[in-house]
Amino acid sequence: MDVIPAIDLLEGRCVRLYQGDYERSQVFSENPVDVAKQWVDQGATRLHIVDLDGAKAGKVVNLEAIAAIAQAVSVPIEIGGGLRDRTSIQQVFNLGVQWAILGTIAVEQPQLVQELCQEFPSKIIIGIDARNGLVATRGWLETSEVLATQLAVQMQELGAAAIIYTDIHRDGTLSGPNLEALRELTGAISIPVIASGGVSSVTDLLSLLALEPQGVTGVIVGRALYTGDISLKEALQAIGPGRIQDIPPNIDFSAFA
Repeated sequence: MDVIPAIDLLEGRCVRLYQGDYERSQVFSENPVDVAKQWVDQGATRLHIVDLDGAKAGKVVNLEAIAAIAQAVSVPIEIGGGLRDRTSIQQVFNLGVQWAILGTIAVEQPQLVQELCQEFPSKIIIGIDARNGLVATRGWLETSEVLATQLAVQMQELGAAAIIYTDIHRDGTLSGPNLEALRELTGAISIPVIASGGVSSVTDLLSLLALEPQGVTGVIVGRALYTGDISLKEALQAIGPGRIQDIPPNIDFSAFA
């Protein structure tokens, strides 16, 4: 299972929000490029970037920071926040970003999503951010009447490569992932699902392993990495490639101490 560090950009800085509240942001670094390098140096094989300014503005805002990160690291990057037209999406792909995460337009312009999935096969991920089971849009500032599972099924039919599911009430709270909602979602679709929101400990990560056979292929970790509640090395040992429980019994565990 992929462990994907999150880098949330606000005014060019690396921050974390609490339940998506822009008024409750905490700055963790003035230099997101250094943060990206740090996670890659510690073993990250993929990075998750959110342009928080872009999510509010409806267009990509932190282009300079995104470009700098893409140039500084060799691992694939997924980017979300403000990607609501073809031009913006092409723009981030031109920077070297591997996947574009679409949220608001999945609800508001499904026909455009279908066209983008055809134009950029395997590169369009749908970010479903849910509040009490209903999809939130426009930087989580609005809540639609669309059910998360309903949207996931529709997006799978339109050709989405994967779904990132975020439980807003748990995001940034370190209160654990919403396993019940993830189980319901993976039961409705067959494309990969990446869990996001609430992960606070290695125990939380291990709890997600039960959902791996149902299609949860990765987890995005944010605040817990920045506060030190989880070390990326421990997370990768717990659920990543070569995780401890997959090591053959004749191998000396002391080598991993």
